[in-house]
Amino acid sequence: MNMQQMIAQAQKMQRELRKAKDALHEKEFVESKAGLVTVTMLGSKEVKSIVINEEGFEKDNKEMVEELLASCINALIEKIDEEEDAIEEAITGQKGGMGF
Repeated sequence: MNMQQMIAQAQKMQRELRKAKDALHEKEFVESKAGLVTVTMLGSKEVKSIVINEEGFEKDNKEMVEELLASCINALIEKIDEEEDAIEEAITGQKGGMGF
């Protein structure tokens, strides 16, 4: 493979990776805990919505609801990171991609 072919292949991988990451950023991920809290996050790691069941509004549940929210958000970030790693590995053949 000559240098031009290698550059063309790298550019193609870069375009594919950007397209896949753009799609990932628009994708919605949902996590629910204990039937009280549901968090929806975009692949860009932007929280889109948080829904708290009415039972979660009881004063005695405050600390539990806060822990459930943190747990949902952390689980969603982990899911998004895993999917991003899978995209990079599928396109580039390795985690971490090409540094884009």
